[in-house]
Amino acid sequence: MTRTLSALLLVTALLAASPALAGYEFASIDGGTIDLDDFRGQPVLVVNTASLCGFAPQFDDLQALHDQYAARGLVVLAVSSNDFNQELASGAEVKEYCAANFDLTIPMTDITQITGAEAHPFYAWLAAEHDFVPGWNFNKVLLGPEGEVLGTWGSMTNPTAQAILGKITPLLTQ
Repeated sequence: MTRTLSALLLVTALLAASPALAGYEFASIDGGTIDLDDFRGQPVLVVNTASLCGFAPQFDDLQALHDQYAARGLVVLAVSSNDFNQELASGAEVKEYCAANFDLTIPMTDITQITGAEAHPFYAWLAAEHDFVPGWNFNKVLLGPEGEVLGTWGSMTNPTAQAILGKITPLLTQ
């Protein structure tokens, strides 16, 4: 009985620690939802973004990662946020601005709270389980194929930096 209970607790803990298994969903900027479960088996680079941020040129690099590696399994997810007061007023404006200025085709969420008591459950999980809270826009989180956190980076680390690519490329399919 004790072994069964221990095994059950271990499985429960593993499931709770894996966002790809936890059913996290975001409202999509295109309507509908973006479900992290849909990306099971693929690496996912999640980046909190803001259109008017000084780091917004990183959108070009996020798109470049998508263009280069999507066919090999990489998902680049932009999580639009106004937590640092640098996002446009609506998801429609964000979508239009990013399409016009960065020619974005990567999946993007509607404007989402990422910090504080009202943080999206995915970001609340990152804070509680991994002690990671974005300190600014364009913070990056790499999720492995089973949803495990493989790395986190701040705004100053470019999405195409070797620190990130070195973790992504071994996870890609040929």
